[in-house]
Amino acid sequence: MTRSSTSLGLVIAVIAAATFGLSGALAKPVLESGWSPAAAVTVRVLIGGVALAPVAVMSLRGRWAALWRARWRVLAMALIGVAGTQLAYFAAIERIPVGTAVLIEYMAPLLLVGLAWARTRRSPKVVVLIGSVVALGGLVLVVSPGGSAGFDLFGYALALTAMVGCAIYYLVAAQPGDGLPAVALAGFGLLLGGLALGLVGLSGLVPFETSTADVAMFGTELPWGLPLLLIGIVATAIAYSTSIAASEMLGSRLASFVGLLEVVAATFYAWLLLGEQLTVPQLLGGLLILIGIAFVRSEKTDAAIEPASVPPLDLDRRAQG
Repeated sequence: MTRSSTSLGLVIAVIAAATFGLSGALAKPVLESGWSPAAAVTVRVLIGGVALAPVAVMSLRGRWAALWRARWRVLAMALIGVAGTQLAYFAAIERIPVGTAVLIEYMAPLLLVGLAWARTRRSPKVVVLIGSVVALGGLVLVVSPGGSAGFDLFGYALALTAMVGCAIYYLVAAQPGDGLPAVALAGFGLLLGGLALGLVGLSGLVPFETSTADVAMFGTELPWGLPLLLIGIVATAIAYSTSIAASEMLGSRLASFVGLLEVVAATFYAWLLLGEQLTVPQLLGGLLILIGIAFVRSEKTDAAIEPASVPPLDLDRRAQG
């Protein structure tokens, strides 16, 4: 991995985090208008998939075999990276505080470091360990997890499931493309994931409520479809495609750490668009996350695969075997 490709990957990863983080500030007024979280995220994912579909099809002209070769990767992205992680998270926040669920889910980078340690039997370098601790401390300050609610074992189990799903997302996204463009993986993954979310919602396993009421946003009343369209195109289609492209360039570990900036971006957008208070500890937390990312990025290696990254999964070969 060359320095130039890493730098470009970091830029793309920051764009992904900035667009992902916009979803919270745009979705909150939608939820307040009567939408349930599961319904909103299902429509968001489907809109993102539909928006990417034409670009995904164009990117595959003359190489549809690449999509077939990557079918298990696409399926893993759809069912685990998109649908499973989202469902686990939204089920968790119905039982435990949102801040706690966010904190647990975004500990995925630490899980990836530990998994790489176990699989390669090579301990991460000191800079990676320091970066992990510093970034985690920053994450705690940014999300300010609540502790007022009683202990709910199943709620914490769901949050841990979301964390595992988030880690798997980065592992799947970071796999070698083998001719499959990132936009195609994102587009077809979102379409299949959205259909899976819709089926779960229709089954009644999670609350699935919609509303056609106008949404209060930007100081005015907007048609309900407009904010969902913004979320679907910007915070989903662009976010997923850039995140996957960055993960392929950076590897799962570094990409997951840069992904922590999504939480910082969400906090900033909530202050900018919703008028929510931006506290000094949150600003300090954002700075600590940046410092943690810098530590992880500073690790030097000449190996083709970063020592602290998890080796490729070979999803297609394992499925065929």
